[in-house]
Amino acid sequence: MRIVLAGVALCGSLFAAIFTGCGGDDSNVNDLDDAGSIDGASDLDALADGAIFGDANTNGDAGPDTGCPGEMNRIDSFCVDRWEAHVVEVDDAGTEKSHSPFNVVDGLRVRAKSEGAVFPQGYISQTQASAACSEAGKRLCSPDEFSLTCRGVHSDAGAPYYPYGGTTHEPGVCNEGKGSSVEKFFGSDPNKWTYADFNDPIDNEWDGGLAKTGEYSGCVSPNGAFDCVGNLHEWTNEPADVNGHGRFHGGFYGDAEINGHGCLYVTSAHELDYHDYSTGFRCCKDAVP
Repeated sequence: MRIVLAGVALCGSLFAAIFTGCGGDDSNVNDLDDAGSIDGASDLDALADGAIFGDANTNGDAGPDTGCPGEMNRIDSFCVDRWEAHVVEVDDAGTEKSHSPFNVVDGLRVRAKSEGAVFPQGYISQTQASAACSEAGKRLCSPDEFSLTCRGVHSDAGAPYYPYGGTTHEPGVCNEGKGSSVEKFFGSDPNKWTYADFNDPIDNEWDGGLAKTGEYSGCVSPNGAFDCVGNLHEWTNEPADVNGHGRFHGGFYGDAEINGHGCLYVTSAHELDYHDYSTGFRCCKDAVP
């Protein structure tokens, strides 16, 4: 397994190691088309016309009358978690116990939870996140669902768009732009970094790094979802591409601009079983008719 930081293989200069990749197929991380997600303006036009999801409900409604659990918002035919997920451990009897969001979930049966004012779960792979959503009676969101949740319905699919509105980046509204925790704690030489360094609890435990869900109150989407940009990367359900890589979206607190702007940020340099301190998720599910 290659050692990477926030979706980028380690090679070349420190700047390249942290943000831009090393060339080759996985260096172009703003490439949603090859994963079968948003493909130009036509797909989001279809969203707006109701051909895929119908007219989006942007009122932030949730609860039994909407066909969604209370922690989820309804967007036409699907429900989406308002907040990035944390997890609890589940034993063979189905009993839940708490799990530190600063620890990996390797070898554990975990269930996704979504609520405000808690630290979300980093250190999780797509495979593990998918299983955690399933344990909660949900599923990982599709890339189209993530985009619609983050952006709302906008006809120009190619334009950057931020959850707080508009195409202009506003530093500090979302939790992003704080740089590498691995460099902060393990030095500036990428040749000395290990996979364990990327999964050390200290990476997300420092004050001013990872934020609690909803703490950045201005970072809320037109559909009432917090932290779609920044805080943690969010795995979606794309299968592995020809390089064996999945996708996560939205950037994290270290960076949410280099690999695409705002809701268009996507990283494609990782296998489905990869995790580090920056990788998180939220769940979706079909709404009850």
